[in-house]
Amino acid sequence: MQPRERRETGEQDLFRSRLDQIIDLKHPLAALGRTVDWEFLEREFGAVYTDDPGRPPLPTRLTAGLAILKHTYDLSDEVLCERWVENPYYQFFCGEEFFQHRLVFDRSSLTRWRNRMGEERLQALIQESLSVATRTKAIKPSELSRVIVDTTVQPKNVTFPTDAKLLNRAREKLVRLAHLTGVGLRQSYARVGKFALIQHQRYAHAKQFKRANRMLKKLRTYLGRVIRDIGRKIENNDALEAKFASLLALARRVREQQQRQRGPKVYSLHAPEVECIGKGKAHRPYEFGVKVSVATTLKHCKGGQFVTHVKALPGNPYDGHTLAIVIPDMEALVGSTIARILVDKGYRGHNAPPDHKFRVFISGQKRGVTPQIKRELRRRSAVEPVIGHLKAEHRMGRNYLWLRRGDANNAVLAAVGYNFRRLIRWLRLLLRQLLAALCPASLINPT
Repeated sequence: MQPRERRETGEQDLFRSRLDQIIDLKHPLAALGRTVDWEFLEREFGAVYTDDPGRPPLPTRLTAGLAILKHTYDLSDEVLCERWVENPYYQFFCGEEFFQHRLVFDRSSLTRWRNRMGEERLQALIQESLSVATRTKAIKPSELSRVIVDTTVQPKNVTFPTDAKLLNRAREKLVRLAHLTGVGLRQSYARVGKFALIQHQRYAHAKQFKRANRMLKKLRTYLGRVIRDIGRKIENNDALEAKFASLLALARRVREQQQRQRGPKVYSLHAPEVECIGKGKAHRPYEFGVKVSVATTLKHCKGGQFVTHVKALPGNPYDGHTLAIVIPDMEALVGSTIARILVDKGYRGHNAPPDHKFRVFISGQKRGVTPQIKRELRRRSAVEPVIGHLKAEHRMGRNYLWLRRGDANNAVLAAVGYNFRRLIRWLRLLLRQLLAALCPASLINPT
């Protein structure tokens, strides 16, 4: 073969390889599906399954892909199922080789999969998102060693709790369960209970607190009468006592708790794990949910500001006392030692591990601060817009998942959706650069 022919053949091969890259990057989601290491996720998630008789589990790529898509595009389970049927890129990302005209899974499978995986195994999705970012040059491995840590509140899907609403709601739920189980009550207080709740709200709005407290006392009396009536009717009936046990215990807690009592209180009957957390915000002094720790990279990487660790912290702990748990988990997730941690003044008096005691720098700190660290402390507030994106675009702003495991799962999946959203944007930029290199400038639409 002549040198000229050999050179032309090499140029054709190079053009074909670049053309294949264009086909792969025709949609960033398709390119992301080719980049994710699904075998790693198969090993991590497949450990919970056994070869027992019964229905085989859904493919890991399908379930993990659905979880990524749900929180990347801020979709409910129902909307996700609808879009999956009509979007070929969603199906390709989830591992389908042919277009499916109907769902190949049940919507409830998403809930069961989240509960079966749990917080620890779902962390593998964050780990894989950082791995993909490293492979696509969206982030450098050295940039994972310096992080910003902050806490926020993940609100639960509950209404603003008041004593009157809780007392009336507890009575309504007890009456409804009594009707379903065939327990005849002496009186349900449906009409007078609703009227007392309306009167309490009107008096409280008019700042007539003596009259409002009188209505509150009536609501507490109505609830106590229903509790005692049900207790008499189900006595010595083991089946009915088992059905009423949890709701009666919850109603008694609601009736006995006081306005300024110390310790845990019930703020919602359908989500009793909710906690009242005060963050000092002028527009929202108290939030009801669970505290969440969020860690991001200090530097704004090529692909954006990535989340390196997220963890739900039930019990409303002091911010400074969360580092003993967060730092070891973060190092295990990232796979490297954290060299520098920047936090706000709420972390004063922290309990970081002894090896990291002098690697934590607090905003406004004067001692032991070099000019470089002083410059880096100015970027501590870079975590705030990341938290805003997590809440506004990735379902951390209102958690619809049940129980404490739902709090933990939703926080992790919100971080997963945020990271994969950054990766899709990064792959879209790579596609534009590749098209600019291969196509004439006149054929490229700048928009």
